[in-house]
Amino acid sequence: MKEAYFAGGCFWCIGGFFEQMEGVLSVTSGYSGGDEDAPSYEDVKAQRTGHRETIKIEYDESKIGYRELLDFFAANVDPFDGGGQFIDRGRSYTLAVYYTDGAQKKDAQEVVKRIEDESGREVFIAVEPFKSFFEAENHHQHYSLRHPEEFEKELVESGRKEEKK
Repeated sequence: MKEAYFAGGCFWCIGGFFEQMEGVLSVTSGYSGGDEDAPSYEDVKAQRTGHRETIKIEYDESKIGYRELLDFFAANVDPFDGGGQFIDRGRSYTLAVYYTDGAQKKDAQEVVKRIEDESGREVFIAVEPFKSFFEAENHHQHYSLRHPEEFEKELVESGRKEEKK
């Protein structure tokens, strides 16, 4: 089992996408990137801790690779928005890949460069060393599975998904 850490804006939204993937064993919502121990959702959302909403993905490397996870991550965020994601604004909603080893760092840098080269635009996905991960409160875990209607509403209201007519 391997781990990947991605900050993709609202952890409810980005986590729900990964929970459906073959080879993904678990997705945990939490906080990374700041220095304060045990941050709360309220403090992170209010931009008081320096953390980003982050998901921890545990995956079976024999079924899915890190590079596939990175590519999926990049396809489900707006990599050109440096101020947050969709309606969620502030550092806690900015994009980051937290790498745990040199291979993850190299892959993340290559994905960012590829997007920049293909688009001709600056990409705002920070590639940073993993420091720590603090699990979010229980009601934030597996939100898309526990609250499918609210999750769909959040995707539409956030601008991540167009409303079905």
